[in-house]
Amino acid sequence: MTEVIITDCYGIVVNLTGDGGGSITSDLHEQEPERKEAHTESELNKVWNEFLDEQKKVDLYNAAMNGIESMILGCAVAGMDITTPAFKEGIETAVQGCANNG
Repeated sequence: MTEVIITDCYGIVVNLTGDGGGSITSDLHEQEPERKEAHTESELNKVWNEFLDEQKKVDLYNAAMNGIESMILGCAVAGMDITTPAFKEGIETAVQGCANNG
C-alpha cells in the first residue's frame, strides 16, 4: 500500500511504496544561474568566471539539499512522523544552516 505524506514545508512530498522504499520531491533546489551576454573577449572571460563561481555555489547548495532530502526520506521510511512541528523546525534549521554557509 502506498502512502503520500505532504509536509507543508518547502513543498516536501514523500511517497512511500509500502515495501521499504519511497521517493521525495521538494522545492529545495536552486536553478542553474543565468548566462549573461558578453561582447568582447575580456567581458566573456569575466562573465564566464562569474558564471562558474555561481554554478559552483548552486551545485554545492543542491548537493546539501539532496542530503537533507535523503535524511527526510529515510526518516519517513523508518516510520517517523515527518509532519510534526518539531520535525519541520529541524528541516527549516538544516536548510537555513546550509543556505548561510554557501
